[in-house]
Amino acid sequence: MQKEPMMPHAPSRRRVMQMLMAGATLPVLLPRQAHAAGGTVVVSNWGGDWNERTMRYVEKPLLEDKGFRVIRDLAMEPERKAKLLGEKRIRRASADVIHLNSSDAFEMRQQEVVDDLDLSRIPNHADLVDELRSPYFVPWLYSGVVIIYNRDKVAEPPKSYAELWDPKWAGRVGLTNQLYFNYMLMAGLISTGGMTDAEDGKPLLEKLVAENRPRLYAAHQQLQAGLANGEVDIAVNYKARGLQWANDGLPLAIQYPDEGAIAVTFGACLTTYGEHKDAGYSYLDAMIDPTAMAGLAEASFYAPANTKATLTDELRALIDFTPEERAKMRFLDYGYVAAHSAAWLEWWNKSFAS
Repeated sequence: MQKEPMMPHAPSRRRVMQMLMAGATLPVLLPRQAHAAGGTVVVSNWGGDWNERTMRYVEKPLLEDKGFRVIRDLAMEPERKAKLLGEKRIRRASADVIHLNSSDAFEMRQQEVVDDLDLSRIPNHADLVDELRSPYFVPWLYSGVVIIYNRDKVAEPPKSYAELWDPKWAGRVGLTNQLYFNYMLMAGLISTGGMTDAEDGKPLLEKLVAENRPRLYAAHQQLQAGLANGEVDIAVNYKARGLQWANDGLPLAIQYPDEGAIAVTFGACLTTYGEHKDAGYSYLDAMIDPTAMAGLAEASFYAPANTKATLTDELRALIDFTPEERAKMRFLDYGYVAAHSAAWLEWWNKSFAS
């Protein structure tokens, strides 16, 4: 863990007492105290374009430009979760804030490695979408898992998750390891109609691999490249990602699945054993600043969690969901996912991703 930087020429306690006894005033000390108040915050986050946007819209303008020192610890969420859990034994976390999705946040709270929050220290929290609020998780962006397709090559796209198993899509569908548990829940949803039946979906995934041979990519950027170079014509991913790739120039369109899109919410938590609590709270409040949220929504095409983020009507219609789509959305059972996600990842890596 990196310590707070030492301030040069800081007066000793004896020197301060001498100044007081001599009648000296202390305002000369305030600039250094104000600078120290910014402090250091260690942030566990995804890398790639996700981190670049976090830096551009939140970390640099709202923290680093105001005297904070942001140290970034970047990796995929399974590695970052494992690291945080491993540090529980020594009761010292290497990060102060950890970016997660809402399901992983629930799991980490159950494991007592992230804290319930003092919401009075997060003023912007009062403006969040009611349905997304949580006592331990600060949501900032949300979307849904949809079907993304190349409109130049796919005249009639799959209208449901289930249609992805049609033999005519063999070799044309792209998936990413980053969404492994969403795919398992999707297969369970197809099998039983419920969101707590991933075990029932495993045979369907095995059938998909054996007969339709979807291409599996390590991360979103690789899947985007696969769509761009024609390796695949269809992807199952977040609506926001499809809109990002279309904005980058790919001829893509979005199909909302008949079963209802699996919802996803991203945000961050304050770690229980992090060293820099004050800076951590400042970071969480900066994340959901309405100006930052508006810029981030425009750049990322995720819907913002802050209701005061000012978006054009056109942008909001593009990135959000219609009332009918919202009514059909499939939300996670966090307790179910938390109880099974480790076993799912092991099964995915051995049976599907191998």
